[in-house]
Amino acid sequence: MSEKIIYLDNNATTAVAPEVLEAMLPYLQHWYGNPSSMYDFAVKPAEALKKARQQVADLVGAQPEEIVFTSCGTESDSTAIFSALHRHPDKTHLVTTRVEHPAVKNLCANLENLTGRKYRITQLPVDKEGLIDLQQYRDSLSDDTAIVSVMWANNETGVLFPVEEMAKIARERGILFHTDAVQATGKVPMHLDDSAIDFLSSSGHKLHAPKGVGFLFVRKGAPYMPFLTGGHQEQGRRGGTENVASIVGLGKACELAKANMAEENRKVRALRDKLEEGLLSRVPRAILNGHKTKRLPGTCNISFEYVEGEAILLHLNRHGICASSGSACTSGSLEPSHVLRAMGVPFTAAHGSVRFSLSGYNTEEEVDKVLEIVPGIIAELRELSPFWADINK
Repeated sequence: MSEKIIYLDNNATTAVAPEVLEAMLPYLQHWYGNPSSMYDFAVKPAEALKKARQQVADLVGAQPEEIVFTSCGTESDSTAIFSALHRHPDKTHLVTTRVEHPAVKNLCANLENLTGRKYRITQLPVDKEGLIDLQQYRDSLSDDTAIVSVMWANNETGVLFPVEEMAKIARERGILFHTDAVQATGKVPMHLDDSAIDFLSSSGHKLHAPKGVGFLFVRKGAPYMPFLTGGHQEQGRRGGTENVASIVGLGKACELAKANMAEENRKVRALRDKLEEGLLSRVPRAILNGHKTKRLPGTCNISFEYVEGEAILLHLNRHGICASSGSACTSGSLEPSHVLRAMGVPFTAAHGSVRFSLSGYNTEEEVDKVLEIVPGIIAELRELSPFWADINK
């Protein structure tokens, strides 16, 4: 493997920003007191939690008391959905999409298969560009709907959903609305104070904070049931001693994202477009997955027909290039991505999809290197494919 790593898998996780690490270190080395304790040594950690809560709230346009710190986006998703179901025990219908992250998709599947209580799940389809039909969404809502859960941005394609408009439609029907915003936080301007969104989930490690910390926005007045019960932490909303250093890191990452969002999006979008246009022009039968413009600035999902995504990733790895496959084959399944299947991507292409996701730490030189290497990898793999030989006779 190449000594220099070219990391293009930022939708999976991101590097911890140097400023974030610097902000965290004092709370790992010196100010390690439990913020719930009564002595003076606990005051500084408690103040740090308060500051971080304000930094997170400032990024998403909310009030600090509406922010609950969690361990990750998955915990936040489950907390929001179970809170809604607990508030409305008589309602058994949930609306989501066919392209949700497994954190929501698998939770809904489990609810659908509960013994003794059957929940009905409507999974909204998407079109070939990954977009939702708003009229179909309106028609899916009923008096029995307890909550709608729709991601703000898709983790595989980067496609953005009109969650603010969808939340307004849900509110008009008296229905709670949750969005998994793990991929969108720090990349899309958010003004939750002016929206109808009731719950928003996010995770630190997608915006240059450490793993193991996330948050849930809970609008004032929205129903809430603690997912983890125990002590009085988080104003009684989540038991367990707060992960102070990581929460401080999350707060700093949110502060940086708010200050740099416009410039970083401009830079990252330019790099992505160069990579995308270069691959589509240099590799025959390459297909862009997802809407051309209604997309996160750093996400590029491309299918290379008649090759396997897993094989592409193995070859990229030998050159020190990190990316993700749209196929689930790396987890032992031969089934292609549920997102690409929902979009109707042909079988010959869905298995050969690769997601490149960039951040502000990527460079033009890295993009040039990838454009130099990938066409040769695809050509080499296609030479081994009997299907490619058949179509080129």
